[in-house]
Amino acid sequence: MPKPTNWLVGAAAYGAFEAAAYGLLRLLTAGLGRPDQYQPENTIVANWLLTTAFVVGHLTLVLLALLWLNNRLPRQHRPQVQAWFWVGLAMSFGLLVPLLT
Repeated sequence: MPKPTNWLVGAAAYGAFEAAAYGLLRLLTAGLGRPDQYQPENTIVANWLLTTAFVVGHLTLVLLALLWLNNRLPRQHRPQVQAWFWVGLAMSFGLLVPLLT
């Protein structure tokens, strides 16, 4: 069982990663999408290109972070890295809310 301090350090590192990833992806996708996409005849997702680019970019960053951390950290920390990976996958869709509003 990992120490509670390890989980706190992991949570802080994960929060910093998500903030940096969101800022980077927001900057990279700033030119995509249009502000007048909120019309009744639109598809289900407004700004489909922005949404797709953001999700694919975030999933790429999460997978690269997982691979890098699994190679760098000792084996005893891998379950914790795997848990933060699953949280990161869920956040890929949760971060769309502030992106599209």
